[in-house]
Amino acid sequence: MVGHYELKPVQAEGRIDKYLANELPDLSRSRIKELIKSGAVKVNGQTTKVSYQVEAGDKIMLEVPPVAPLKLEAEDIPLDIVYEDHDVIVVNKPQGMVVHPAAGHPNHTLVNALLYHTKDLAASPEGFRPGIVHRIDKDTSGLLMIAKNAKARESLEAQLAAKTNERLYLAIVHGNFSEQAGVIDAPIGRDHGDRKKMAVVENGKKAITHFKVLQQFKNYSLVQCRLETGRTHQIRVHMAYIGHPVAGDPLYGPKKTLKGQGQFLHAATLGFKQPTTGKDLQFSVPAPENFQAALAELEKTAN
Repeated sequence: MVGHYELKPVQAEGRIDKYLANELPDLSRSRIKELIKSGAVKVNGQTTKVSYQVEAGDKIMLEVPPVAPLKLEAEDIPLDIVYEDHDVIVVNKPQGMVVHPAAGHPNHTLVNALLYHTKDLAASPEGFRPGIVHRIDKDTSGLLMIAKNAKARESLEAQLAAKTNERLYLAIVHGNFSEQAGVIDAPIGRDHGDRKKMAVVENGKKAITHFKVLQQFKNYSLVQCRLETGRTHQIRVHMAYIGHPVAGDPLYGPKKTLKGQGQFLHAATLGFKQPTTGKDLQFSVPAPENFQAALAELEKTAN
């Protein structure tokens, strides 16, 4: 979204950044704040502050310049490579690492580390995520498959579309279950009240999560989740939707939770067919130390 915009006179009240986020849904809240701070937003002909409270009748104008293109740079960041051949890399991503560069995270990502490791990464249509065919959240740890060439990308993306991949996650969630397993079939889309969040919404994209209860503790449970689809924040949204938010989740869970940084969610098992040979490959990695430490404490209260 680039260009000069003149909004109709304000009809509501509230902070200007929130008002603009509602009026201009193609701009993120962080981008709007950047524009305000840079002086690109004017109210009644004057630059303003992020904290400004709009009033009925205010006239708002803004100039949205092009975003500087992301520069992909190789960075010497250690990688936990579980498997590699001429077509694919399977990497165990640590919690806290962003998968690919974006406006808020221009470097220190998994892609930057991969570029240092190899020059063989499949080009991406967007240009800023070579090799990436699927993602996990910054604060989710675990397995990702990386395409090293165009043929591998096409094969892995086709497998994802056909839902033939095996993707199993471990999660520590709030509360206890009366059932041992279940299926959550609920469409996911952007939360109408908070653009940073996803939610179960009527007009969302089809999303299906299978879950199995592995162990129950006092106020918490360990579950295994299998993704049938791969929507943004799917497990986090679905578990919160059924009343069992992932422990430590800053967006969808309660503040009173287990000690740790980010959600206790780990992509533990990944299976797919090797793009050239068609051989079935499957990999599993243990949850990170903080996850295992939390489990050890919870096991003292096991039901």
